[in-house]
Amino acid sequence: MTEENLNRKKSLTAEEKYELLKTISYKIRDTLDLDVILNQLLDLLEPVMQYDAAGVFVLSQDIIHPRYHFPQQFIAGIAHRGYDKRPPESDAMLMEGKGLVGYVIKTGESLLVPDVRFDKRYIIGREKTLSEMVVPILKNGRPIGAFDVESDRTNAFADIDLDVLRFFADSAAISIDKAMLHHQILQKKIIEEQLQIAGEVQSSLLPASPPSVPGYEFAGICTPTYEIGGDYFDYFILDKDNVAVAIADVSGNGIPAALVMAAFRALLHSHSKTLGNPSELMALINNHLSEYTRKRDFITAFYGIINISQNRMSYTNCGHIAPLLFRNNGEVIELKTDGPSLCLVDNANFNTSEIYLNKGDKMILYTDGVIEIFNKNSEEFGLDRLVNVIKKYPQESPNSLIKKIELETKEFCKDEFYNDDYTIVVVSR
Repeated sequence: MTEENLNRKKSLTAEEKYELLKTISYKIRDTLDLDVILNQLLDLLEPVMQYDAAGVFVLSQDIIHPRYHFPQQFIAGIAHRGYDKRPPESDAMLMEGKGLVGYVIKTGESLLVPDVRFDKRYIIGREKTLSEMVVPILKNGRPIGAFDVESDRTNAFADIDLDVLRFFADSAAISIDKAMLHHQILQKKIIEEQLQIAGEVQSSLLPASPPSVPGYEFAGICTPTYEIGGDYFDYFILDKDNVAVAIADVSGNGIPAALVMAAFRALLHSHSKTLGNPSELMALINNHLSEYTRKRDFITAFYGIINISQNRMSYTNCGHIAPLLFRNNGEVIELKTDGPSLCLVDNANFNTSEIYLNKGDKMILYTDGVIEIFNKNSEEFGLDRLVNVIKKYPQESPNSLIKKIELETKEFCKDEFYNDDYTIVVVSR
């Protein structure tokens, strides 16, 4: 189709639209790369319509990929030909949305300007341009960008050119949507892979197996709501007479909580063997954690040191749910102290308490995700149900008891997944 024939006609026939659509579909069918697709559209436009410059421009907020624009840039130039090379920050159209392109993106109107020198909306983006044509790129009826062509001659474009350009703009919208969806899928896959790795790393920070301590058994489980979470537990040997046990719950969940948890663990392991008093250790961690946390972050934690030769545990509780000590005579004791949560108060004071562990005693440490579970009637599992479950199985090993508690909580909520990180530690003498 020659330029002369195009200029004599007012619009494309149905057959011509079909042929053009078939050509466009054939050319871009084998790629999902946005650069390739839009540059191919510009290539396909050139034989149909003579131009000296052309471009596809989209609102920066509608382009997910950062490669196409700088921060604070209003309009992104995705694909273009024949424009003067200059820094984007000096271009009023790109940075502020001015000019004919900006006008079309803001209003959704199409423009056919025979001589740009007489249009007040025009701003110089290319010194040689004399006539210009701009049509909106629409997504769900909303203008998200524009397809622009420019010529060094006045009156270079006619109504049929506007019709053709609208056709290409529609193809550009489809291509942008398709490529962005592909990009999102790829990014989602990358994020999922990274989260999987992060989950594996976080799992490696938890104890791989319980310590071998004469006269004691340990077991623990930590099930994050998402791939990674903010719950933490630990038990590790300090020296031949002492073993440490800890549980913590970081506010929030996901990646931010996991990073804070990792910092807490690093400080705990770095200083636990030099500070034998639990409250002094928590005070040190409290002062150092502010370097790794935001103002809204806080951690509840319980930390105890069991002297296995004397069967005595010294401990401190930093705002955490009080662990439960089930005596062999049926008595249940809550292990409380008056310390605040970590990261809430600078230079906070924490108290150390002591308790003797008798043969047959069991200590249960847990996070709020264990008792704050709801059934379909909005009833909470709660502390009383947890105590009753533990009392039902007085002879169970720590590992078996944890499985019983898991079974009971899942049966209660009728769900395989928890709405919060779920952590339990059992220590049995």
